[in-house]
Amino acid sequence: MNCTFSIFSKRRRAAGRADRSSSAGFTLMELLIVISIIVILMLIAIPTANTIRKHTNEVSAQKSLQTLEQAQSMYVTNYPVTGFACTLQALAGDPGSGAPSATSAQLVPGQLATGIKDGYIFNITNCVKSTANNSERVTSYTLTAVPATVGKTGDRGFCIEAGGAIKADPAGGTNCTQMVQ
Repeated sequence: MNCTFSIFSKRRRAAGRADRSSSAGFTLMELLIVISIIVILMLIAIPTANTIRKHTNEVSAQKSLQTLEQAQSMYVTNYPVTGFACTLQALAGDPGSGAPSATSAQLVPGQLATGIKDGYIFNITNCVKSTANNSERVTSYTLTAVPATVGKTGDRGFCIEAGGAIKADPAGGTNCTQMVQ
């Protein structure tokens, strides 16, 4: 009896091993279901990520306009005869190239000085000049930030006039009529 029991046990263990080895992996159907779930989650997440990226770019553009506005205030204080700067290059400059000047004031960081930052294009427009004592002085300007690709890098354009508040153009241009909160 003891001998019969041991043979029966060996057969049972061998059968159990065979069952475990055939069910140890995933079936094709299970893999397809998992891949389908991953694809669905990605389709939900990608548009959300793009929306977040555009919003982040818009906030960065507004902060960059504030930085440029502060640089303009410092520029007019440092160079009262010239008035405000009419180019980003006048606000920028390399500190290693010598002392600041009216054409290279070294007030704006490098990336912003190029006019392109975080999917937005920056510019100084509408410079108003007045002549006094045979020298021109810039008395007014408008700072603009427009998306490099409307709908992809940002949805709204932004503007700020000398000493004013930031306004937005919902179409992504420079026709800024809406106040930004």
